[in-house]
Amino acid sequence: MEEKQIIIRGRSYPLFRCHTLIVGSGAAALNCAYHLVSFGVRDILVVTERLGGGVSNNSGSDKQTYYKLSLFGEGQDSVYDMARTLFNGGAMHGDIALIEATLSAQEFYHLAQIGVPFPHNAFGGYVGYKTDHDPKQRATSAGPWTSNQMYQKLLIQVRQQGTEILDGFEVISLLTVGEGEQKRAVGAIAIDKNKASSGLDSLVVFQAENVVLGTGGPGGLYQTSVYPKDHLGSTGVALEAGAAALNLTEWQYGLASIKFRWNVSGTYQQVIPRYISTAADGSDEREFLNESFPSFGKMGTAIFLKGYQWPFDPRKIENYGSSYIDLLVYQETVVKGRRVFLDFRRNPAWKGGAELRFEELESEAYDYLHKSAVLFGTPYERLQKMNPMAIQLYAQHGIDLAQEPLEIAVCAQHCNGGLLGNIWWESNVKHLFPIGEVNGTHGVYRPGGTALNSGQVGGYRAAQYIAECYRESTVTAESFLELAGPALERSVGLAEGALGRVASPNGRIWLEFREELQARMSRMAAHIRDAAQIERALAEAQAQWEAIHRFEFRLEDPARLIEYFRDRQLCLTQLAVLHSIHAYLQRQGGSRGSYLVVDPQGSASLEQLGPEWRFRPENAELRQWVLQYQFDSRTHHTAWEAVRPVPEDHFWFENVWRSYVNKEVFRDSADSR
Repeated sequence: MEEKQIIIRGRSYPLFRCHTLIVGSGAAALNCAYHLVSFGVRDILVVTERLGGGVSNNSGSDKQTYYKLSLFGEGQDSVYDMARTLFNGGAMHGDIALIEATLSAQEFYHLAQIGVPFPHNAFGGYVGYKTDHDPKQRATSAGPWTSNQMYQKLLIQVRQQGTEILDGFEVISLLTVGEGEQKRAVGAIAIDKNKASSGLDSLVVFQAENVVLGTGGPGGLYQTSVYPKDHLGSTGVALEAGAAALNLTEWQYGLASIKFRWNVSGTYQQVIPRYISTAADGSDEREFLNESFPSFGKMGTAIFLKGYQWPFDPRKIENYGSSYIDLLVYQETVVKGRRVFLDFRRNPAWKGGAELRFEELESEAYDYLHKSAVLFGTPYERLQKMNPMAIQLYAQHGIDLAQEPLEIAVCAQHCNGGLLGNIWWESNVKHLFPIGEVNGTHGVYRPGGTALNSGQVGGYRAAQYIAECYRESTVTAESFLELAGPALERSVGLAEGALGRVASPNGRIWLEFREELQARMSRMAAHIRDAAQIERALAEAQAQWEAIHRFEFRLEDPARLIEYFRDRQLCLTQLAVLHSIHAYLQRQGGSRGSYLVVDPQGSASLEQLGPEWRFRPENAELRQWVLQYQFDSRTHHTAWEAVRPVPEDHFWFENVWRSYVNKEVFRDSADSR
């Protein structure tokens, strides 16, 4: 890395020059940094808003899953079997699915070798289990903190390699040159948070041959969210630079605690806790599920199944399925304005009568609990035997499940869509590589744990392509200012305009702006969607976007400049998601994945919830398409593209060997999009 100074609009700013700039410091970004150095690309710089502050280090569940090829047991599996599982989830490109399956074992073993404690048996076999949407037993786990341990071990490796990490720098703009298919990334502008109070003097410029974006999903879009509170994502930064996205309609929503943000999946549900709701002030406690289930057996089994059928899924509503519970929680919290809790202190009762009767559970639930030897006691006592780490996790955050109920809501948990990337994870903006959750490789239904595998595979693929195809530097220090001058001028101009609003008596403060955005998305564009509401949300979001362009807000002091750019990118991401949902509904898209499309003219209904719960069933034909989105500074474009099939196995070794030696393997397939 080289540090210089650069003059923009008459002011001098720090300029850091490196070969490859990695933005973000989660497991995907760190894995990419590790592999780049192993491939001989050493002039790399990791820039992060807060080291350890991302989703990788701060999220999980009762038993956070890593999904990969089956590696032990008599059950048959192959990379093609796994690829078809991923592809058959719908709206996923087959070549991407094949790559994620093929490299899953390699990247899993890499994590095991650097010390992530995935469990194995006495014979060295990494025994698997089934996760949601998984026909095999491909899942494994290192416990509640799987991604945290991945992050910790990868960070050790990256530091041992001597890679420089700049902590406390938040990228607010990507620098690009060229137009259309010739557009490419050449760097970024960031705010040095250590100098935030200095206004314009906090800006820093980065010049790079390649930019790897590993900043996680757009968690800041929703009010009810299980993402770490400070994790907002940076999808909008890439969208504003012209990066295309796909499948922004597709998210996962599920039950999560809100005092400490954490997924309440797995054993938290399998021990069958009591569901209670109260008035906003904590009064009027009642077990509300009793009112909507026909029998205790149905209710208890649905709670149990919520464990490994954790994401909300419209296919699992009818006949009092596990996702029926999500709708009932939504009714209590959003429609009625009440609060909902899981109570592990007592067993659920049936309409004020006797508590839990195990023999009334359906066989799937009863047999599991019997084999686990937990047909006794309270939910807390069962949890203590089945998964004591799940209790310890909450205790570490000041919540004693033995003494207090756990407040929950249906929360945004993961974005299956994201920025577009080809089979080397390169964006349509050349030399820009979105990896991890910010990249939209997933389709509609993905097996639990595929996100962790996808991030590791994406980091490896980006590093491999950069090392083989983009190793040479093509932008000199002298040409950088001339090429990137317009983009630099624009970003600094935006900063100047925002700083002009410091201490202004007019306009809304940035926090109100963001809270309005997040509340709108949770109310209108989460797991319950309605075409009329999306139209309204789009109009409101567009008005917000125009207001931010006119600087119709105020900042308390210069240190809040960063909040202007955060709100700006969140607002654009909001518009991208809403335009994508609108295009999907216009094509008669129905309920699928993790959302229900309510429609007065719908052909299906949930009669027990009332006539307002008529909904559109899924239009299965749309699983054969991905929905792309792109922003061109004024206009929002959406377009449908047919999914690419899983490539057929025509790979004769001698041909592959020749293609690999001649580097054709990189040239022939780099433009797959």
